[in-house]
Amino acid sequence: MTGVLDTAKGNGERVTVPTRAPLRLGPVSGVLRLRPLLVLLGGLVVLLVGFTCNLALGEYPITPLGVLRTLVGGGDGGARIVIMQLRLPRSLTGLLVGAALGLAGALMQAVIRNPLASPDLLGITSGAGAAATAVIVLGGTLGSVSGLIASVGLPVVALLGGVLSGLLLHLLAYRSGVDSFRLVLVGVGVNALAVNTTLWLLTLDNVQQAGRAMVWLTGSLNARGWENAVPVGLALAVLVPVVLVGAHALGALQFDDDTMRGLGVRVTFSRSVFLLAAAVLASLATAAAGPIAFVALATPQIALRLSGTARPPLLASMVLGATLVLGADVISRTAFGTLELPVGVITAVLGAPYLIYLLVHRYREVRT
Repeated sequence: MTGVLDTAKGNGERVTVPTRAPLRLGPVSGVLRLRPLLVLLGGLVVLLVGFTCNLALGEYPITPLGVLRTLVGGGDGGARIVIMQLRLPRSLTGLLVGAALGLAGALMQAVIRNPLASPDLLGITSGAGAAATAVIVLGGTLGSVSGLIASVGLPVVALLGGVLSGLLLHLLAYRSGVDSFRLVLVGVGVNALAVNTTLWLLTLDNVQQAGRAMVWLTGSLNARGWENAVPVGLALAVLVPVVLVGAHALGALQFDDDTMRGLGVRVTFSRSVFLLAAAVLASLATAAAGPIAFVALATPQIALRLSGTARPPLLASMVLGATLVLGADVISRTAFGTLELPVGVITAVLGAPYLIYLLVHRYREVRT
């Protein structure tokens, strides 16, 4: 529903500005914008197509109708084994990992107010990867570490590594507030430290184990099962409602600190909650599939430009992140014959030119 708002210019002339009436559902209200809604619905359609293709295509091709029949309990025995035991857990893991990375990137870019802010550039995913690599490498030589892995699991170890990297980033970048430019520079340093720690850890293990670890560190959905999808799904189920409820504070974080305090927003608390949520999502996604590059960087900016909003839209970023990971997985499994590439290789090839574009565009903005 639309209306008009009478305003006055500086010369006294009155003009009318069209407005939208808020939608109310009990104590919750909001404004429905058509363009972001269309982007979200269109992204869901593309995601559904990509999900179906990932279930249908491969060395054992299955028609889309056969996929649907198998999912509802029909189909022959071979199709049920291929889909229910191999492709469905892998596809769900890719979907959830992409959604988590897209949401984590959108939160970080909105809070830091910098399109270059993403978990994979600021050291959070690298910190999670370094922690996971440490327990994998040391677990082969230290029995106590093997017991630790068995008791708490790789996702918890990666989560701790990512959160610790995020805390280190915040402590080093904080100087009477968080400056986005300083935080990005510090994040690059934290990322370099975590990456080189990972490489050093790989030298401690044998060549065969190091090779398997390198495939994981590139970002791969190969042989992913339900145990990989469940932690990411639980994190999304808990954190998505939290960030959506606090979306009004996320919008206020686009202003300077004094303005936010004037609006009644608890700046430090709100910023810390959103950054912690982003670190948790990125860390668990890394534990499930390895550090898949550029998804958290690119998808929020693509969603921002498609939606025409002031900050990266959260739900659209999730949908586009899931679509990008599933699309990259389809390409990695089917485009090179019998050779299957890690999904992180495809996302890196697609995302590296976009990173160069952002750097050049950002440099031009600073100069002007």
